[in-house]
Amino acid sequence: MASDLAEYRKTFGLPKAHFRKYNQDGQQSNYPQGSYAWGVEIDLDVEMVSASCPNCSIFLIEANSVGWSDLEAAETMAVALGAHIVSNSYTGGGADQNYYDTKGVTYLASAGDGGFEYAIGDPADFGSVVSVGGTTLSRARQKARGWNETVWSNSGAGCPHQTKPAWQHDPGCAYRTMNDVSAVADPATGVAEYDTYNSGYGDWFIAGGTSIGSPLLAGIFGLAGNAAQQDGGKTFWATKHEIKQDLFVISSGSDGSCSPRYLCTAGTNEYGNYSGPAGWGTPNGIGAF
Repeated sequence: MASDLAEYRKTFGLPKAHFRKYNQDGQQSNYPQGSYAWGVEIDLDVEMVSASCPNCSIFLIEANSVGWSDLEAAETMAVALGAHIVSNSYTGGGADQNYYDTKGVTYLASAGDGGFEYAIGDPADFGSVVSVGGTTLSRARQKARGWNETVWSNSGAGCPHQTKPAWQHDPGCAYRTMNDVSAVADPATGVAEYDTYNSGYGDWFIAGGTSIGSPLLAGIFGLAGNAAQQDGGKTFWATKHEIKQDLFVISSGSDGSCSPRYLCTAGTNEYGNYSGPAGWGTPNGIGAF
């Protein structure tokens, strides 16, 4: 990871990273056994934080396994080591929200890549966590922004059976509504990743999935410098005056068919500029963070 990150940053003209790796017990040794599949994920996550916040200190906490007890131990260790922002690019069922709800810490998680309702899981569905959906981002040189952006059809989203946060008041979901915000995720319009750990794709390749968004936006929270004052996705729901100036509203595309429509389809709908897969939009600077 360290050598891949160094090459990534060199390629894009970034200074040497403030990077450290730990096991779930806080040691800089005795790491868990390597995994080629997770190696691709880890490179993507760390490089995306690096891309959006080059001067952020990045701690990689390697859990012993994908079991919740190990993942939750890694969450606890990240905070113990001083992290104010914790990014999670995995999803599943059976996590304990208490491990993702530390006062003064902003937690983010990817919404998954299975479309409406099918890939929603922990920890993104917790109200204490910023749930990050996915978009398709393509060049449009004739537009002032220079890009077109629509909902990525495989973005996870929906109305999972988690307690609805007090700051959500949308009419069509009695539970926690996902997502809060989004970033590019479509592999067809994805991001550059450098990975030499036998990824099978070659050293440089294009990566996709909502795994991009959680670390990329974690870096933006780092730039904003106020992660300790955040409360999960509340910032995106409670301050709607930000929407037009600080977030790019996603106005087309869907990740499935549902009722009410806004939970899976972007555009004019029952809840203004919001849509489940894209949330309130994608970042236009740090103002919404």
